Amino acid sequence: MSDANGASGPIGQDGSAPGTGPTGPTGLTSPTGSTGPAGTAGAPTDSNAPGGSAEASGSAPGRRVRVVLVDDHRMFRTGVQAEIGETERTGVEVVGEAADVDQAVSVISATRPEVVLLDVHLPGGGGVEVLRRCAALMSDAEQPVRFLALSVSDAAEDVIGVIRGGARGYVTKTITGTDLVDSIFRVQEGDAVFSPRLAGFVLDAFASTDAPPVDEDLDRLTQREREVLRLIARGYAYKEIAKQLYISVKTVESHVSAVLRKLQLSNRHELTRWATARRLV
Repeated sequence: MSDANGASGPIGQDGSAPGTGPTGPTGLTSPTGSTGPAGTAGAPTDSNAPGGSAEASGSAPGRRVRVVLVDDHRMFRTGVQAEIGETERTGVEVVGEAADVDQAVSVISATRPEVVLLDVHLPGGGGVEVLRRCAALMSDAEQPVRFLALSVSDAAEDVIGVIRGGARGYVTKTITGTDLVDSIFRVQEGDAVFSPRLAGFVLDAFASTDAPPVDEDLDRLTQREREVLRLIARGYAYKEIAKQLYISVKTVESHVSAVLRKLQLSNRHELTRWATARRLV
């Protein structure tokens, strides 16, 4: 389970050590540290500016942004809230939380935040499903809801999936609190923000004429189903998968059945061959 650390350390990890590279987000459309006004329609009109420490926290005086946290780990949400949710210091106002797809869609629709911090793997279909069901909110010209993926995963299919779904950026849970606040404001302003190690591969995938074609079979699977498929293909037993994903064995069985049905396969051995042929293992 991920948890949040202090402002100078990572927001959260899944037990793996942080990368040795820089941890700050990389912007694809504007330089880091932009301090201009947000200018987003529908932003709160509170005239009280954040406190004098806003600059150190990654925000700028007078800026405010309304945020919803979507993550299925309650302790992680609590940690992020403690790290960035002190509005007078950071300029970030957390207006709602959700732990699964249905909750997320309901809370986002009710609160209409400017930015949603979205985990990729969620009960009910994953972050991609949230994006699909919130497409109208993202395209609202008057008051757009923008999404920033915040995940422990740096797998290519996860990143491409949510960006294709409409997210404005993708950062991993090794990000610091200060950089996360900065990323939130930049996404509010319309920037595209990615963790440094992901930026190059995102550009390659979307800008190169050699980008891999869309795999329609793979796109039929939810993010959680892909995760289970990958672990099955690696030889994990159902109990091991359940433990690793914090779900029940019965839920694992349900996901495997769904994958077999969608891909028109008969057993886990065929699943393994299918995943290996697509280099998902």
